[in-house]
Amino acid sequence: MNDALSCGVPGESPARREPGLAVKAGVIGAIGALTAATIWGEFSSHTATGLLVLDVAVGVVACALLLVLLRWPVPGALALAALAAVSPAAIPAATVGTLHVAERRRFSVAAAVGAAGVVAGAVQGLWRPIGGLAYIWWLVLVIVAEAALVGWGQVTRARHALIASLRERARRAEAEQGRRVAEARAAERTRIAREMHDVLAHRLSLLATYAGAIEYRPDAPPEQVARAAGVVRAGAHQALDELREVITVLREDDGDGDGAERPQPGLADLPRLVEESRDAGARIQLDDRVADPAALPGAAGRTAYRVVQEGLTNARKHAPGEPVQVVIDGRPGGGLLIEIRNPVVNGHAAGPVIGGSGTGLIGLTERVRLAGGELDHQAADGEFRLSARLPWPA
Repeated sequence: MNDALSCGVPGESPARREPGLAVKAGVIGAIGALTAATIWGEFSSHTATGLLVLDVAVGVVACALLLVLLRWPVPGALALAALAAVSPAAIPAATVGTLHVAERRRFSVAAAVGAAGVVAGAVQGLWRPIGGLAYIWWLVLVIVAEAALVGWGQVTRARHALIASLRERARRAEAEQGRRVAEARAAERTRIAREMHDVLAHRLSLLATYAGAIEYRPDAPPEQVARAAGVVRAGAHQALDELREVITVLREDDGDGDGAERPQPGLADLPRLVEESRDAGARIQLDDRVADPAALPGAAGRTAYRVVQEGLTNARKHAPGEPVQVVIDGRPGGGLLIEIRNPVVNGHAAGPVIGGSGTGLIGLTERVRLAGGELDHQAADGEFRLSARLPWPA
């Protein structure tokens, strides 16, 4: 009976919110049976035929009002309480009315309907007292019963509200999880884009250097021209391979692959990077004071590699042919310091100057910040200085 007339709450199914026709018929039938039993129990106390007729009529009307109760809970419950004041035949239906309102309305409304039920019981006790039971005890029973109905209904209403809130929280948590996954994917794609910028900018600047050498030295020996052309061709293939890898990763929607990633360069790979730039004609002085580069954590090592790579790329773009000084110093527990210095070129350079958008240092600053470090770059006294500090846990 409680389930059939339970209150609807947000998030519940329509079948739960609105009882079906069969359920309504079953509830009305059960209340009708209880009403008939009540009338039969009162039959022996009837001293006049009019009271019997009154009880039967009130019972029929009370059962009919159950349909009104389902659609308009408060008016239906008050009408049933008024009938209960006239005849005990309306008590079963009035009990259901109080419980029904307590499940669907806030406490103040439910308490008002419960108070109406107490008044109806008090009036019925005065008009048709129960033999062998004092009026005061009858009133106490009515108050306790109405209070229990209101309390039970409010607890049921609170339980339904809690279930609805938990469902809503679960839905929001699922949506939040989806949002976090989308943000993680976007962050990973941004990281890959930065990697693409760092790697391709370095690789293409080398190609531009060799191509510029071929253009500005057409009188060079054929062996040197062939060697430079071979380096350009190999570098172009490497750039295309790296670009293809990045595009492949970006096309993966949800990372269902085998999860294997190409090994990322670290601090131990800096000598190879410097030698590659020297082969392109750069004059680089490397002062590496780190005793054990492998001891640096992988994320910090990759960031350090990118810092040096970007510094050499900028020097090759904006100060071609000028000497570059790279200093790397650090130890566990004391952090890692990277400094790159090169002269600022004023006027026309001796070789081709490759233009840049300036976004490389912006992305590098963000990369260092995400790694827990600091990046500073400035041009002063005819020298451009790029310095980075990265944490190195003990």
